[in-house]
Amino acid sequence: MLLLAALAIPALTGTALILTGRDSVRSSEANANLVSLVASVATAALVVATVITRPKVDYQWLPSLGVRWQFSVDGISAPLLILTAALGIAVVVHARSYPPHGGSPTTFYGCLQLVEFGALATFLSRDAVVFFLSFEVVLIPMWVLISRFGDSHDLPARADASGRFVLYTVLGSTLMLVGILALVHSAGTANLDALAAARGAGLDRSTQMVIAALLLVGLGIKIPLWPFHTWLPPAHTIAPTAGSVLLAAILLKMGTYGIVRLVIAPLPIGFGALAPVFAAAGVIGILWGGLACLVETDLKRLIAYSSVAHMGFVVLGLSSGTTAGLQAALFANIAHGVVSALLFFLVGGLKERWGSADLATARAALREVSPRLGLALVVGFAASLGLPGLVGFWGEFLAMYSAWSPAADRPEGFMRVLAVLAVTGTAVAAGYSLRVLRLIWSGDRTSPAHVDAHGGEWSVLAVLVASVLVLGVAPGIVLNTTSKDVSVITSEVSR
Repeated sequence: MLLLAALAIPALTGTALILTGRDSVRSSEANANLVSLVASVATAALVVATVITRPKVDYQWLPSLGVRWQFSVDGISAPLLILTAALGIAVVVHARSYPPHGGSPTTFYGCLQLVEFGALATFLSRDAVVFFLSFEVVLIPMWVLISRFGDSHDLPARADASGRFVLYTVLGSTLMLVGILALVHSAGTANLDALAAARGAGLDRSTQMVIAALLLVGLGIKIPLWPFHTWLPPAHTIAPTAGSVLLAAILLKMGTYGIVRLVIAPLPIGFGALAPVFAAAGVIGILWGGLACLVETDLKRLIAYSSVAHMGFVVLGLSSGTTAGLQAALFANIAHGVVSALLFFLVGGLKERWGSADLATARAALREVSPRLGLALVVGFAASLGLPGLVGFWGEFLAMYSAWSPAADRPEGFMRVLAVLAVTGTAVAAGYSLRVLRLIWSGDRTSPAHVDAHGGEWSVLAVLVASVLVLGVAPGIVLNTTSKDVSVITSEVSR
């Protein structure tokens, strides 16, 4: 019952909070935060127990359609489950320092719980149809967070950001659903483990390519992959801090996780044929996102563009067709989750202090007036540029290595060109990271002064800074967890 309880607590808590009335904003804020915090801590404990014990759930749901409630944990999903549960606590703790504004606090915390529920269900699901439904559960509460609790200083921009989020994600969902239904119909099963074990047996090359193309575009919108990335920067710019953290650190990972489960494992021939195009789009995203960061003046928007670049390395690793590449992608997923969460928590706090995230406005140097925030900023951007010894290095390095030595069925010359371009992207990342540090960390300006991080805000930032350092020094914590299941997938694909 551990697994079911881990799903039930955030689902029931989120629903109850949204349906609960309120007496006053202050009392409902305190009560909703406490209820949400207790639920998040309980969920995290159950998730850890589930990852350790690895239980399985398998019940009939729609026998006539062959759809079952199938949930389990393996080495690929375990790190993502831990990341989701940990950030579920972090966003609630951080919100104690910066309460939501623009709507009912109970609705805000209820949406956070439902996002966590949908993400956990997505990573646990072993049925393709249930995977899709779980994925979709996340989108509605995330839309509410953006449209109702986003930045109220520019209401037209908030409406535009929430509208883009809906239109793009619905398009991605439609393509993903068509691809899943085609895959399930062609293979005769919705079981993801059975689909992976079959390795596309009974599906000819053209069928695999069509289904893989539908799923890659649908999931590519969710990642987001260039050129489908234009919904992400406005959404991040407008979203509240908790929404930005969950969007970057969790929702984007659901897209790449879906590619592993729905495309790479069950459609190896189709994905192999499309992998060079997929990799090229990822590398263009690396360069495009990095160049945008060099000129971007809004700090939240800059970090959003950096997410496009970092997810490009994940795509490059996935496309290589090798064990190292898949390992790189899964590690880079976790690395970006930790680093993006750190940076969005940090920038959210700075925006509250400054009143905006405009880099063109002269600010007091963080190293002078806010040493704790300054430390978090330096560590976050150092990890973002892939500095060795920090968590961002390993995923990017292994992705470029795997692209330089791809699988036998990938065009080696083309993949090596992409690897060189990706290396260029890391140089661009160093440029925009140093630009940000020069503008808001260095210098001697001491006014206007502001309060440094403390309490719940500093606790969250400190834990994330420690995670960046620990996973950078000991990447085996994640790599050893994923290695066995990655080897199974790549060995099956190569047959």
